[in-house]
Amino acid sequence: MTPDKIALNTVSLRFENFEATINAAADAGFKSVELPLGHLKTDLAKGWTLERMRALIQQRGLTVCGGFDGQLRTFASSASVKASHDDLVKNAEMIAFFGGKTMVAGTDYVNWPGPNEYPDALGSIAESIGTLADRIRPLGISILIEFNWGAVKSLLGAAEIARRSGRPNVGVLFDIAHVHCTPTKLEHLTAGIVPYIHHVHVDNMPAKPSETTNCNSDRVLPGDPRGIYDLPKIFGTLAAHGYRGSYAIEMFSDELWALPPAEAAKRCHAAMKTIFPLLN
Repeated sequence: MTPDKIALNTVSLRFENFEATINAAADAGFKSVELPLGHLKTDLAKGWTLERMRALIQQRGLTVCGGFDGQLRTFASSASVKASHDDLVKNAEMIAFFGGKTMVAGTDYVNWPGPNEYPDALGSIAESIGTLADRIRPLGISILIEFNWGAVKSLLGAAEIARRSGRPNVGVLFDIAHVHCTPTKLEHLTAGIVPYIHHVHVDNMPAKPSETTNCNSDRVLPGDPRGIYDLPKIFGTLAAHGYRGSYAIEMFSDELWALPPAEAAKRCHAAMKTIFPLLN
């Protein structure tokens, strides 16, 4: 494990502007960031350029592990599906411009479609994501399904879609918050499933029933005594099964968002040190 594999997903910070975000991450000690592309697009509309953003990232000694913005459509008209693919290709191009390798996306449909509509829904999603993966593969970008963002509600379902797509650049995002709030079990982290995990979001969850837990706003920082998951042990399981990707802390915390970005980034870095002692 090297420090550049430990990242700050900057959605964890109150967004003021791109420069404040990048400076906060670097000053806190992070070597890598994951970028919510919606924030970048806000500042691009205000006159920033991608070249200026990349220059700032490089000046601060940071790398970009990936980014996210948007959902993959499958259960829609062909025009709607194509529009979602086109948007995601543009996002992938932006991530690749910064040197990132992963793009997280959700799936459409909050509720799983009935068999009368799509008799093989997993296969339909696999086909859709495979088509997109072929378009972004020349960019060096993998598209990762975030289970519990849309129709796909489990690690096993997301991994099955990745397997059935047949594309090496289709994978899964792992996040303990989504484990807590879905049928996923930690026992599912097997030698057959972990290879489909290409990226990890870091957070912890309190002792609340999944039915009454908000998978975003109920997150607690690593090291918080309210957290019930043994993150070092879980990440050790991932490593034992060959995971070598990045770990990006991702919080949706009103408490953190109320702080100046620099202070919130320092708290996130301190939290990551409780798991990864190599941070300095």
